[in-house]
Amino acid sequence: MNNKEKVTLINDSFTNEEAKDLLIHLFKSPINFYNIKNWSSQEKYKKDDAISQERIPALKKEIEKIQAIILKSKKEKKKIVVSSEINISLIDE
Repeated sequence: MNNKEKVTLINDSFTNEEAKDLLIHLFKSPINFYNIKNWSSQEKYKKDDAISQERIPALKKEIEKIQAIILKSKKEKKKIVVSSEINISLIDE
């Protein structure tokens, strides 16, 4: 294995509702992760997790963008093509 790898997550076309369900779910998963991470930090250290506090609003803004794209697609009666690669790098700790 190299120190950098790409994996394909999605590469397909979808109806508006399929794309909405898929993409919203993909973004809610890391939001839930960061909510739990932040809660854990509050319980253990009595303070918010700084990274979680930054990532949650950023991910929510991305959901707003997705919703706007879905709305535009509905109005224009178009399907949505989604392609997503995940880049994974190994770095020193």
